[in-house]
Amino acid sequence: MRAYPSDRFGRPPLPRDRHRDKDMTRRLFRWLGKTFLVLASLIILLSLSVVLPLRWIDPPTTAFMLQDSSGVRPLQREWVDWRDIGDALPIAVVASEDQKFSGHLGFDVASIRESVDEYSQGQSLRGASTITQQVAKNLYLWPSRSFLRKGIEAYFAALLEALLPKRRILEIYLNIAEFGPGIYGVGAASKSYFGKTPSALEDTEAALLAAVLPSPGRLHAGQPSSYLRERQSWITGNMERLRREQWILSLE
Repeated sequence: MRAYPSDRFGRPPLPRDRHRDKDMTRRLFRWLGKTFLVLASLIILLSLSVVLPLRWIDPPTTAFMLQDSSGVRPLQREWVDWRDIGDALPIAVVASEDQKFSGHLGFDVASIRESVDEYSQGQSLRGASTITQQVAKNLYLWPSRSFLRKGIEAYFAALLEALLPKRRILEIYLNIAEFGPGIYGVGAASKSYFGKTPSALEDTEAALLAAVLPSPGRLHAGQPSSYLRERQSWITGNMERLRREQWILSLE
């Protein structure tokens, strides 16, 4: 017969109920699973509530505007509907930022892979962001780069692609992108730098505005450097190609 160690009073311990232990473990895992499903459902519903209305409602502000540190107050912003933007600025921005925009599902896989490879080799983490990802970032997130932010950005980018037409995503981007200190959207940028409405801009002017988008805090459309002029020329050339391909007609 097996001897059980006694407790400090000399009484043998009760034998363990292994069936009860297994039952408690199963109950714990069921509770954890239900809790996870509830939390996931709440996150998805909350996400849908801040993304789906953008099909019809223009965003009144963005996370980036609320975090603006330029010191310029009030911020310059003027919403311009798609029909009043013209075709030069949409084509210039796509030529500059995301020439695969009409064909991808929110992500440029080749650019992301290249960025990860560079980071693994000790280089800084660069954006590799599509226009959809930039809309997600500007609307909901914060400026600093990290894998956490990129993960959340990817989640919102997937929702934007699933719930909004391409043309609407580009319209939002054109109206929330930063073009200079305290200057957001093509309406304010066109007026500030050229004294024109967006639809009146020439290709070279639209290309100059698009050229500052990678770094609007460092590149200035009002005082273009030689580097900015080179980008402007490169964008203008790509605009001509996209226009020949009737790219803008592919958007829905």
